Amino acid sequence: MLQNIKSVKNGIKCVVLNFFLAYFRFLLYLCTLILVNWEFMFRKSLYIVFLCCMLALPLRAQIEGAGSGVFHFLGLPASSRLCALGGENVAIADGDISMAYGNPALLTSHTDKVLQLNYAYYLAGTMFGSAMYGHNWGDNYFAAQVHYLDYGKLSYADEWGQMNGATFTAKDVCVNLIYARQLGPQFRVGATIKPIFSIYESYGSFALGADVGAHFQTKDTLFQMGLALRNIGWQLKSFYEEDFGQHTEMLPLNLELGMALRLAHAPIRLGVTVHNLQRWNIAPPQEEAVKWYDMLFRHTIWFVDIVPRSEKFYLTVSYNHRRQAEMALTDVSSMAGIGLGLGMKIHKFRLGVAMSQYSKSNFTFQASLSTDINSFLK
Repeated sequence: MLQNIKSVKNGIKCVVLNFFLAYFRFLLYLCTLILVNWEFMFRKSLYIVFLCCMLALPLRAQIEGAGSGVFHFLGLPASSRLCALGGENVAIADGDISMAYGNPALLTSHTDKVLQLNYAYYLAGTMFGSAMYGHNWGDNYFAAQVHYLDYGKLSYADEWGQMNGATFTAKDVCVNLIYARQLGPQFRVGATIKPIFSIYESYGSFALGADVGAHFQTKDTLFQMGLALRNIGWQLKSFYEEDFGQHTEMLPLNLELGMALRLAHAPIRLGVTVHNLQRWNIAPPQEEAVKWYDMLFRHTIWFVDIVPRSEKFYLTVSYNHRRQAEMALTDVSSMAGIGLGLGMKIHKFRLGVAMSQYSKSNFTFQASLSTDINSFLK
């Protein structure tokens, strides 16, 4: 019995050691890549630096007020693959058109005429999903997407909490118009324009937002890196008015950096996404005295992707520490922060399913179905 316990412990130690060795190699590879390709990366990064300088002044107020804005449904994953990756991805470009939801530069030549449908059962009586289609003209890549959150039927109540039997509906809808352009074989940039609508009973709101992003990959495509600034914009029409006019708020701004490394001789991809780089404190207001290393870790999402070269199958596991810290139950084991996903190609269709936890007591299950229209035209 003791020997079996020791064997299990040694096995766990071996797995943990190999994991950290793999990430050490990942960081070493990144440093080597930057040293070898520094001139190319510096020249291309001037596009991003110039863009960030142009956005710096008008975004100052939005950055200072980040975390208290509206339309937080924009942070929900647009597909099962994004759900499995921890909810965010700005680095992986592998032909999955939904990746462009987080970074418009992730549209590729493989997203041409791809149609994707997504559905998720969220919380009790609520659901969200999306429909997306891509079309390319040469090195110019386009896509359109409708992303929605349906709160279902809600009951009217008076000031005493008494129900009168009547119901109303509430919905959030975002239309994403995405464009990306190839700038050489290893670099792409992209932008998204997003009108956003909300209707809660007789109250309505409208906002106009935008995303900008860039993507770089090595010639062997083993290493990928992405940068995206999401949800730039404000409400144009608010839900209500005050004495001085409309009460408008900002969109939930998010600056993200992601890196992914695929092992050369194994079907494994390791990666990390760093989110909300525009502000340090992302803890809830009621949470006090968060340690600096805990706060640092909350900005990261780590994932392991098992993807064969044929890309007909994938298995993804991710860990979102911010979600774990905010959603875990006290004295009760919880899977908060863990994302699991599985996908496969069946004939001319790709099916994906994922599971994650977005509240303290409920799991969210998400399914995606996509197909390449070109395969039916051959």
